Amino acid sequence: MQLKSRHLLGLEGMTRDEILLILDTAASLKSILDRPIPKVPTLRGKTVVNLFYEPSTRTRFSFELAEKRLSADSISFSASGSSVAKGETLKDTARNIEAMKVDTVVIRHSAAGAPYFLSNCLASSVVNAGDGTHEHPTQALLDMMTIREKLGRLEGLKVAILGDILHSRVARSNIHGLTTAGAAVGVCGPATLMPLEVERLGVRVYRRIEEALEEAEVFIILRIQLERQKKGLFPSLREYRAMFGMTRERVDRLKREITILHPGPINRGVEMDSEVADSRHSVILDQVTNGVAVRMAVLYLLSGGRGKFEGEEHGQS
Repeated sequence: MQLKSRHLLGLEGMTRDEILLILDTAASLKSILDRPIPKVPTLRGKTVVNLFYEPSTRTRFSFELAEKRLSADSISFSASGSSVAKGETLKDTARNIEAMKVDTVVIRHSAAGAPYFLSNCLASSVVNAGDGTHEHPTQALLDMMTIREKLGRLEGLKVAILGDILHSRVARSNIHGLTTAGAAVGVCGPATLMPLEVERLGVRVYRRIEEALEEAEVFIILRIQLERQKKGLFPSLREYRAMFGMTRERVDRLKREITILHPGPINRGVEMDSEVADSRHSVILDQVTNGVAVRMAVLYLLSGGRGKFEGEEHGQS
């Protein structure tokens, strides 16, 4: 089986089978990361360009490492040190890069729809590494991989997404992906950080964190985007923690096992206490490892790979 599209622009509209194909492929590729020489020649001769118009640490490094593990030639581009600073448009930048015979473009951009725009301009495959407040599909896929790895399934799980839902592309991709995979998804956060009519996305809205804690098995904690809080979307960080923070006291009162994820970076002591982030409930570091495997899987499948990766088929023992 292959992906229907040569691009990964978002999880909205993807089928359950396509999502599971990526997750299954990532699971088989993950073993490469533990080899003495963690590299396979699968994408040798392919060129990937990373276009990052926004700052990034985890996502950018993860894509770069995934490309190296698959033996692709990669070029990393940042807007601040390029012709973009001189006024070059996204379309002209991308077409100049494609003229260098690039196979795949990975793009992060502040404008929602930028990856879709590129996909209509280029012959290369396009991978969305986060566009505005729209989607961040590979983050949601690595979250789903981590959950499935820890709990053995996605279907039937109750997942709560806590925090700044309004500005979060991670939340949107997780909602699309998890509901398609059969999980029941709820969202929780201040009313000012909740999209209008969010229920239309097929989620339940928890008005209080205690309601979410009573029901959910998995919690995806979102970063409070401090750069946006000058707008007065809630009174103070202290009040946010008191009302919606995943505190040690709240976790201790549960008396049951839960699984906690966070896309990072964490505002410790705000959306989550350090004791929770570093507890047995947390799978945050597993998310980082799985991010490389998921991005390897996406690059492999978009390059024409068919289903489960077998190292022996590519000259690996």
